[in-house]
Amino acid sequence: MSDTVRIKNTGLRGVTVADSAISFIDGEKGILIYRGYRIEDLAERSTYLETVYLLLFGTLPNQTQLQEFSAKLRARRSLPPFVLENMHLWPKEAQPMDVLQASIPLLAMADSDPRADDRQSVLERAMCLIARLPTLVAAWHRIRSGAEVLAPNDSLEHAEDFLWMLQGKQPDAQTAKDLDVCLVLHAEHTFNASTFAAREVVSTRASMYAGVTAALGALSGGLHGGANTRVMEMLLQLAEEKDIKDWVERRIDQGKVIMGMGHAVYNTGDPRAVYLREMGHRLDEKTGSRWAALACEVEEAALARFATMGKTTIQANVDFCSAPVYYMMGIPLDLMTTIFAVSRIAGWCAHVIEEKFADAQGKPALYRPQAQYVGEYCGLMGCAYVPMAGRKKEEKG
Repeated sequence: MSDTVRIKNTGLRGVTVADSAISFIDGEKGILIYRGYRIEDLAERSTYLETVYLLLFGTLPNQTQLQEFSAKLRARRSLPPFVLENMHLWPKEAQPMDVLQASIPLLAMADSDPRADDRQSVLERAMCLIARLPTLVAAWHRIRSGAEVLAPNDSLEHAEDFLWMLQGKQPDAQTAKDLDVCLVLHAEHTFNASTFAAREVVSTRASMYAGVTAALGALSGGLHGGANTRVMEMLLQLAEEKDIKDWVERRIDQGKVIMGMGHAVYNTGDPRAVYLREMGHRLDEKTGSRWAALACEVEEAALARFATMGKTTIQANVDFCSAPVYYMMGIPLDLMTTIFAVSRIAGWCAHVIEEKFADAQGKPALYRPQAQYVGEYCGLMGCAYVPMAGRKKEEKG
């Protein structure tokens, strides 16, 4: 038996696997920090591009640096023609996250040297990916809808341009600002599953494209991305429900999940949810709907029921509060997880860079965890091999 500490079925919770200077979470106090800055300050006073610059370079930009960085991203928004040609050949019913994941290797093929690992090349690659993910998502939605793919508009800001390419009309200033804040809130979140996947892959000295492809694969899983889609599906089902409180209590008492309630890290509330709740109520008034109000009814009923059960650490998470916001912005349900990716690409790229340059020589340590073997054990020499003729026949029926 190995002397390695055995960790069983914990999903590595509480296990430190690497140092990072990118972000910090205090789940007990509901604190989220990017590079030393509270998420509250960034959401209220910064922009997504400022936040991206902070994550990639470690400091907030001055005016000149931000203008230069913004110009570089705008110049990289367009997709190589062969990528769009390929996307037109794909099944129109394909899942957006699968399309997004399949598109990243195509971008690698457009890179003249996708495995160049000097810092400048890696930063260039990060800027291209951050600039092009919104274009990929918007292009796929237009293609599958039979609409003309719209080219990026270099006169528009990042979030504003995405909504233009997606919906074919320039959003009003408040909607563009709201989406920009959403991107800030989702840009980074320490070693979540997708970020860990990206870092683990590039620890092999694979390219940033390989790391981001892995991250998208992790995000597509039901326990990581996609929760906001399922929250909105729940709210749509509840639109005609007469007694929300009764529905919530019955569901909890039956041991069923209330989508968007609970978080792997936060025990006292997700700090990002505060801004999304306020945004949702404002969008309710603007659109004449009550999706955010309905979400609050579900949340209040769930919290009250959990309190009677002593489960006071279960709180609404960012997915719960973002679902009605994205829906009222006109984001299709199956694109909601891709919006997460459009934002989180900044965090993924920052972590890939940190992983690649973890020491002075820029040599990442290969991730190689151990597993506790719990299978058959027949001694050091192994089990005796039984020839086919001597094996027992399976019983039928």
